[in-house]
Amino acid sequence: MATGLKLFVLAFAFTATGMLTSTGAQDNQPDRTGTLFRNVRIFDGKSSALSAPADVLVQNNIIERISATPIAAGQGVTVIAGGGRTLMPGLIDAHTHMTLSTVPLALWLTADPNYAMLRQGKAADEMLMRGFTTGRDVGGNSFGLKRAIDEGHIVGPRIWPAGATISQTSGHGDFRMKHDLPRASGDPLHFSERLGATAIADGVDDVLRRVREQLMVGASQIKLMAGGGVASDYDPLDVTQFTEAEIRAAVDAAEDWGTYVAVHAYTPRAMQRAIRAGVKVIEHGQLVDEPTARIMAEKGIWWSLQPFLDDEDAIPYAPGSPNRMKQIQMISGTDNAYKLAKQYKIKTAWGTDTLFDAKLATRQGAQLSKLVRWYAPTDVLKMATSDNAELLALSGLRSPYPGKLGVVEQGAIADLLLVDGDPIANIKLIDDPARNFVVIMKDGKIYRNTLQ
Repeated sequence: MATGLKLFVLAFAFTATGMLTSTGAQDNQPDRTGTLFRNVRIFDGKSSALSAPADVLVQNNIIERISATPIAAGQGVTVIAGGGRTLMPGLIDAHTHMTLSTVPLALWLTADPNYAMLRQGKAADEMLMRGFTTGRDVGGNSFGLKRAIDEGHIVGPRIWPAGATISQTSGHGDFRMKHDLPRASGDPLHFSERLGATAIADGVDDVLRRVREQLMVGASQIKLMAGGGVASDYDPLDVTQFTEAEIRAAVDAAEDWGTYVAVHAYTPRAMQRAIRAGVKVIEHGQLVDEPTARIMAEKGIWWSLQPFLDDEDAIPYAPGSPNRMKQIQMISGTDNAYKLAKQYKIKTAWGTDTLFDAKLATRQGAQLSKLVRWYAPTDVLKMATSDNAELLALSGLRSPYPGKLGVVEQGAIADLLLVDGDPIANIKLIDDPARNFVVIMKDGKIYRNTLQ
């Protein structure tokens, strides 16, 4: 598909998705000068306990004032009676695939792109209604979706987009089948590449080109596939992908734009190669060993880790299939990975990595709350708010949204949740956002208010 036609198709799909917005759609918001939350207890994203009762005033999209004494409501200010409920920052998922999360892979590879994008527009609305006001997208063409959300045509979270994942031939991001090989010079790109989900690159020059293309179209960070994966059919879990020189080329290109490279990797060899090449963030890393964890701690590497377990949230693969065997191997390292992350005080982010599974997407909050297997509830909430916001800030000037996220403090952006209860005392409240998140605010605008 020609580039111009592709952009027209995506623009049409995302514009049409405006019909799917929830009742809290941005275009339906009344013209208010501010919102006053009365009598709330605050989890500020950093502290180990809730505050004493307080009032919080939001003006435009900024938290203007927090006071232990009542704040007068000015003209045009919406007053929300908190009744002692908990006010906390909007949740941040640091490993999302905004355009790949709910449509099955086989359907995504064969369906009309308009259909797939319309479904993902709906999924973005649903993600915000789960209380996730921000998603760090680490693979997929979410630029059109992000623009449609930012312009108010549809409802959804803020998006930090990586664009297409950069994969070597035979890598975790190579969606081709064996009958598509070999690729001859001048052959058309694979469908997955034309959609902007992945970019296959071999050699330093090719990597530089593909990385720079993503930066040109608006990537806030770059995602490389540095090792084998579970969902991919042709790369064993143990393989190391891209040479150090290739990864270094990506890092150099990203750093020239003031941002960074994150890599998909599970094994110590793949992780250490990426770190030597200058990568700042490791995604996954379940098969880490202690020497690699020490290196991550010494060099200040971020670890974007997911609580993959063999439970109701495990992607179902056929028993005995290669994918299932890889999944079992990867999951076996999760407990050890979290143990080492805590032992060496590695900067740890949290994300879901939901792919191609609409049911799993609804479990976003439940996947966060299961972190209490390794962390105290306050540490869990901190990871999904202020810690993840710190990771987002690595994008520097490529960050698509100015201002401070992940905290409830004066001067911060008003991405806020009002929770019916105390999520520190009962972390499972976040499993049921429809019942327990009574107010959802993003950028100072209310998208849900069940107290009215």
